[in-house]
Amino acid sequence: MRDAVIVDAVRTPLAKGKPGGAYAGVHPVELHAHVLRALVDRTGLDPAEVDDVVGGAVGQVGEQSGNTTRFAALAAGFPESVPGVTVDRQCGSSQQALSFAAQGVMAGAYDIAIASGVESMSRIPIGSQTLVDGVRQDVPGPSVGARYAPGLIPQGVSAELIARRWGLSRAQQDEFALASHRKAAVAWAEGRFAGEVAPLKAPRADGSVAQLETDETIRPGTTLEALTGLRPAFAAEHWTERFGALDWSVTAGNASPVNDGAAALLVTTSEVAAAHGWTPRARVHTATVTGDDPVLMLTGIIPATAKVLARAGLALDDVDAFEVNEAFASVVLAWLAETGADPSRVNVHGGAIAIGHPLGASGARLATTLLGVLEQTGGRYGLQTMCEAGGTANATIVERLDR
Repeated sequence: MRDAVIVDAVRTPLAKGKPGGAYAGVHPVELHAHVLRALVDRTGLDPAEVDDVVGGAVGQVGEQSGNTTRFAALAAGFPESVPGVTVDRQCGSSQQALSFAAQGVMAGAYDIAIASGVESMSRIPIGSQTLVDGVRQDVPGPSVGARYAPGLIPQGVSAELIARRWGLSRAQQDEFALASHRKAAVAWAEGRFAGEVAPLKAPRADGSVAQLETDETIRPGTTLEALTGLRPAFAAEHWTERFGALDWSVTAGNASPVNDGAAALLVTTSEVAAAHGWTPRARVHTATVTGDDPVLMLTGIIPATAKVLARAGLALDDVDAFEVNEAFASVVLAWLAETGADPSRVNVHGGAIAIGHPLGASGARLATTLLGVLEQTGGRYGLQTMCEAGGTANATIVERLDR
């Protein structure tokens, strides 16, 4: 069977996903197109050779609808003959895009593919795709509603349930969040992200044009006292009535922010890479996805990690670096408790609590960062995993290649 290698990966710095954020004036198609052009520039790729662009996006409504990936490829100047397809596996959309691209290459359906993702949460607010007449629909059909009566719940409440089940205190979650900001700030200060970002010039509300150079939601000066002072974000009496006493420990400070951003990876075979004079950075070793309880929702990363390791024939200790998406601090802390992974190998340069979580782009962003961590530490195997709405989770293992 053919292999699937990653030639290169690139992302934008991540911006605040709200009015006033650095990319609030950028159409999501243009945001996505920027990383596609950057990937071409970095590799010398002839876009006409791309068999498919597989892109992730969650808010597939308005400006981010209508197979947004296809239009990003056209906006990037790719020939009309290059197709594009948009994937929705919620927060894992672009991680799934990488899996699909790699599987297509390994199967011989593609010789060259791009895996990518985008989310403009400033222009397409979270949950926009579920609105009907301005009202959010939380029940995806009557049969699901009946099966999980009295109904599914917001992810923040799921994060609270996880904190209770694993006995995670507010202090533990805040300390984890503080560490994420500090690690990310140090990584930027030491130039650790320099090789993975393609800064983007964007119009501002006052008509000026500015270039974002670093991730906008990292707070180098935040303190434990500041985090401790934040109010719980999801406390409500009706959830207590349903689930019993909760400590209400999840805040805006120990959860990921909303963000705008995009990322892209070039995927091919070793043979095709050699023919083009490319030296691959990594091999897609193993990729899996699994389902889990859609009410607890965010714990799928635990069985997903076990599944991908078993399929890869690797042990946890074989993995040199982990990227576990920091949707909420409680999610990663529960994963650490269950897996027994070495915390020093997890989110080495910080995670989504600091760097940001542009939903459809996050899987590709994690993969891009993971490659850099492996190269900078000399590690061989990297594992990334992502919790997702609806109770699914992706897990992917990449193997760094000597360059």
